[in-house]
Amino acid sequence: MAVEKLDKDDSADDKKPAKKKTPVVKIILIVVGALVLVGTGAGAAIFMSGGGGHGKSASEGRKEVENNKHRIAPAVYFAFDPAFVVNFQDDSSVRFLQITVEVMARDPLVIEAVKTHTPLIRNNLVMLFSSQTPESVSTRQGKEKIRADALKEIQKIMKEQTGSTGVEAVYFTSFVMQ
Repeated sequence: MAVEKLDKDDSADDKKPAKKKTPVVKIILIVVGALVLVGTGAGAAIFMSGGGGHGKSASEGRKEVENNKHRIAPAVYFAFDPAFVVNFQDDSSVRFLQITVEVMARDPLVIEAVKTHTPLIRNNLVMLFSSQTPESVSTRQGKEKIRADALKEIQKIMKEQTGSTGVEAVYFTSFVMQ
């Protein structure tokens, strides 16, 4: 009989309702779950963006910050308008050269100075371009040489007029010989 009574007690325990979780436990579980999701998302975002230090040591990171302080300023361009059109004498006929010229500097004030001295710069470039021969500008090396000469001429004018060369490069955006 005692055995039967124990069996009845076990079955009675099975029929007891399970304990309900308190609201505090539910809130804690929700907060922990949310933190795990947020942490996973943040980690994935850092990984996907290539962040997280890129495997650099602390000293490399400091060097990168120091280099960012000394970044090169963005380029500023100025196009001489209209294009330069000059003629030069060929053995048999008169030939024309049309060149569209742009200059590049890193300081907008330099570009303003170039605009101010455009008549002088245009004059000297016209003289330079008209002194060329068709043979001297028909090759890539010839075009590169006249481009370097134009840069030197502009830098010389800027140095005389402003005290600084300022202009870093000259580009030919159109070069037509006829």
